[in-house]
Amino acid sequence: MSSTNTAAPGTPSRAMLGVTWVGRFVFRYRDYLAPLGLVLILLGTRPQPLFDSEELDVWLDAFGLGVAACGQAVRFLVIGYAYIQRGGVNKRLAASRLVCEGIYAHSRNPMYVGNFLLLAGLVIIYHSPTVYLLAFPTYLLGIWTIIKSEEEFLAQQFGSEYADYCRRVNRFLPRLSGLAATLGSMRFDWRRVIRKEYGTTFAWTSVALGLIAWEQITWYGLAAAYDVLVVLGVMWLGIVVLYGVARWLKKTRRLD
Repeated sequence: MSSTNTAAPGTPSRAMLGVTWVGRFVFRYRDYLAPLGLVLILLGTRPQPLFDSEELDVWLDAFGLGVAACGQAVRFLVIGYAYIQRGGVNKRLAASRLVCEGIYAHSRNPMYVGNFLLLAGLVIIYHSPTVYLLAFPTYLLGIWTIIKSEEEFLAQQFGSEYADYCRRVNRFLPRLSGLAATLGSMRFDWRRVIRKEYGTTFAWTSVALGLIAWEQITWYGLAAAYDVLVVLGVMWLGIVVLYGVARWLKKTRRLD
């Protein structure tokens, strides 16, 4: 799954047809599979402090939060400059046109780059060998099947236009040359960012705080972790308030 692969997808083999079928399945039920995976991880694994040091693990948590925040920033940029309907239509792949502007002029899958950083940040916070070796690769495999199914769909939908796009633009790693000029020529739609992304932001920040709380409870017990849990709870209430404001703005159409 090379990040510099610019070749257009060819005629799918039988094995690849199986991969794309799995990708469509994961795409359709991803809103259920992701929470299920999180529950299984919490039930089947335990976080471990970095080198058995609480101080070092605080820095590791901070680093994980930074990585996740970078992923969120990528998603903000993508949605703010050129938006693709991520959910498709009725949970199925759909595209009325091929989006090639904004960040999509420099990476064919910038949202997945953001998603990768988001999840990598959460994995770093949790810091479990089992998650590193099994859960994270399984997630990446699921994302790869979705990407392959999307590529097959777009190749069928847009033909030579999509093939030319694949030749010009990397699959993952953004081409940095000309990026400033691309963004400078477009207007950043912050209203769309809030309208489309407040749910994702609420979800991953809540999970991040929950993982840190679970670390404290697992290592020290509920009573000893009480003070830290109070701080995390206050932080989460602030996130809930921001989520409520964003949702109210959307529902009252103040962001249209």
